[in-house]
Parts: sequence; C-alpha cells; structure tokens
Amino acid sequence: GETAEQAAIRETQEEVGITPTGVEWAGELRFQFKDGYSLYCTVYRASGWSGELVETEEAKPFWSRTDAIPYERMWADDVHWMPKFLAGEKFQGWFEFDQDRMLWFRLEKA
Repeated sequence: GETAEQAAIRETQEEVGITPTGVEWAGELRFQFKDGYSLYCTVYRASGWSGELVETEEAKPFWSRTDAIPYERMWADDVHWMPKFLAGEKFQGWFEFDQDRMLWFRLEKA
C-alpha cells in the first residue's frame, strides 16, 4: 500500500504539477462537521520541489509571499495553523465546522 507521505507526494504531483522533495511530517489536523462528516489530514512540509505549477480541476495554484497569503479566500482554520507550518513548527489541530463556518478550534505543538 501507499504511505501517507507517498500519497502527499502523488497528490501534489496530480493536483498542482510539482514534485515535492525533502518531505517531512509537519502535523495533523482533525475536522468535525456538524452534519457528522469528519476528516483527518496529515500535513507534510517540503524543502524543495521540481517541475512547474499547472492548473488542474483541483487547483489554480500560484506562489505568494508569506506576508500576502490570501487567508480571506481560504478555509477559516488555515489562518491558525499555516503560520506555524511556515515557521517550521510541528502541530496538531482540532477544528469544528458548521458547513464553512468554524465554530471552535484547538491547536497544540506536536
């Protein structure tokens, strides 16, 4: 079978066209939605990549300066865990949503 790290590399290749290198575990996120749906995500950090960004059905990727990340266009949880991710920290997060509205969260160092 495929490991979570292998899946992260494959999904990155399929969804945005680049191949991440120097991949390491960065954290995990757990999402619970009021309708009963739940989601567990493993987050990986890459120190490099090869290839060029490609638009796909899944994403219209673009590069951004870290001080210009468009959090207002992203899920509400991203503004809480992405700064830790970008700072090189390892983390665990728990988030509760009612559709696209975040109700509650907890974020800890891993």
